[in-house]
Amino acid sequence: MYLRTSCELSFEIEVPTPVVLMLRPHSGYQQQLIREEFRLSPDVPMVEFTDDYGNLCQRLIAPPGEFSIATAAEVKTTERVDLAAGAPHVEVQNLPDSLLKYLLPSRYCESDRFGVMATEIVAGKSLGYDQVAAIEQWLRERIQFDPGGSDIPVSAAEVNIRQSGVCRDLAHLGIALCRSLSIPARLVAGYRYQLEPMDLHGWFEAYVGGRWYTFDAV
Repeated sequence: MYLRTSCELSFEIEVPTPVVLMLRPHSGYQQQLIREEFRLSPDVPMVEFTDDYGNLCQRLIAPPGEFSIATAAEVKTTERVDLAAGAPHVEVQNLPDSLLKYLLPSRYCESDRFGVMATEIVAGKSLGYDQVAAIEQWLRERIQFDPGGSDIPVSAAEVNIRQSGVCRDLAHLGIALCRSLSIPARLVAGYRYQLEPMDLHGWFEAYVGGRWYTFDAV
């Protein structure tokens, strides 16, 4: 299936402002980038780099006045995400070195605070994919998706208290729960086909059975 995405952001800048953008998609498993557009207005010098997580980042200084970013891309993608019920848990000692960082607690994913809760959520499930699927279902049933309901980033612990959040918040809680079970998990940002209302969207991936799988509680 072919999809076309676009995004336009406009700002009123008061003083020269350093900016790091992460708006360019890239090819990967189940997705191939066919063509891409990226425009800055006014056009300013920009340096691109790849961060430690594989994101394509654009670094620039936004000048005072009206400043806008416009991106568009056409991608070829699969119609459905892969499912793998029963895919096994990968023990920590067998994980690639590059994935160990996805086990650690972070500012928005305090996985060290969710061990007991995660164990209760996945009780009786086979280790690995089935545990993550149980977490995804628990999020869908227990945490209300509230688009536009949060104008600042909040942590997994705060989302659990509020029992509601935007897509990013549900993903943060899912990541924290997975990591507390020693399952590598990471945030992904992009577009979800037929999402209503359409917007930049956040979900999470978990590493089980030797590869990353997509999970989205929205």
